Amino acid sequence: MKSSQPPFFRRRLNSFGYALKGIKAAFRTEFNLRWHCLSTVLVIATGFFLQITRVDWIFVFVAVGLVWMAELFNTAIEVVVNLVSPEPHPLAGKAKDIAAGAVLIISMCAVLIGALVFMPYLELLVQKLG
Repeated sequence: MKSSQPPFFRRRLNSFGYALKGIKAAFRTEFNLRWHCLSTVLVIATGFFLQITRVDWIFVFVAVGLVWMAELFNTAIEVVVNLVSPEPHPLAGKAKDIAAGAVLIISMCAVLIGALVFMPYLELLVQKLG
């Protein structure tokens, strides 16, 4: 008897395709995600310019990844809330606000991580230039 499911490797590829489709959809519809993308590019460019260490790169990438993850979860929550509650409802608004609050918290943490990582390099650069 033949299975109707595609082979294991094909299912894995399909799951990557669905994930990329979701990221693309969020990027097209979510203004904040575009800001996160611009911020990511600027942070990575700054890291290369300042030649940060491998350990510092780990902190930067974890912070960036957490912000992106939170924003994507926030978007998914908003989509589901809009689906189940198309009309304004206090609980729907509360769920959206809480999800947005999570993005704000991790974004502030990412800024603090960025400051802790980049400040010593910037101080050295200022000393060399001054």
